[in-house]
Amino acid sequence: MSLPSVQGHDSAELQIRQPFTFEFLGLKAQDIVDEHDLEEALISHLQEFILELGKGFCFESRQKRIIIDDEYFYPDLVFYNRILHCGVIIELKNEEFSYENFGQLNAYVSHYRENEMQPGDNPPIGILLCTRKGKKMVEYALAGMDNQLFVSTYMLQLPDKKTLEEFLLKQLEKER
Repeated sequence: MSLPSVQGHDSAELQIRQPFTFEFLGLKAQDIVDEHDLEEALISHLQEFILELGKGFCFESRQKRIIIDDEYFYPDLVFYNRILHCGVIIELKNEEFSYENFGQLNAYVSHYRENEMQPGDNPPIGILLCTRKGKKMVEYALAGMDNQLFVSTYMLQLPDKKTLEEFLLKQLEKER
């Protein structure tokens, strides 16, 4: 999924990865890892995480407290992208994609747009990182949304060599 083209920048270099690979965290896929553990590990390895995100990301906040209708909410990670000139809100979920999680992210992005944007900023982007996603459910959840929201998966470890080979062979077959 490409981000919107920014004047003077090739949008091909500004993409949301699919999937993100978090091997640098040292967490094992077979271990039970909750969202807090994942967030702690990402913050401890912030430089590697920013490199995994791509170009232009600057760390702004973790568990940034926002108030909506006199209630506190805490987006997991907030970045600013200096190339896109916009805020980037990342929500981490240790579960399969759900529209409830997506609605939560949409509320955070809308709040950021109304209350945090500075003159000259582009509208914020939201990224929901989850363990799995169904293509159709994501498509339906995104339908009609005016916010820039993206869903990507993450892996704690790359698959083993045999699984990667099988995947590549299947992809080559599809291409033919």
